[in-house]
Amino acid sequence: MTERINTLVCTFDPASPCITAHDIHEWIYVTLRLPDSDVHTLQINGFRRQVYIKVTNIEIVQIVLHKTGGQIEYKYPTRQVSTVNLAMAFLGII
Repeated sequence: MTERINTLVCTFDPASPCITAHDIHEWIYVTLRLPDSDVHTLQINGFRRQVYIKVTNIEIVQIVLHKTGGQIEYKYPTRQVSTVNLAMAFLGII
């Protein structure tokens, strides 16, 4: 078990096509601009269409939320665009 601290939750549109784990990794690096050194752990919840990104410190979560205003786009290779909601994950043990 691990605690959900310093964690950003990204909720993808449930009506959008599925995304591969590789595409999620690339999106985090290119769109969210999080280098690998800042990302501690990823957890993908396909059923809820959520990605939990645990980072090295809370300031990174706050910076991402401030820069994006809590929403950002995911652009599919088919040029379809989907809105992704960003939030700080609730504290607790998973």
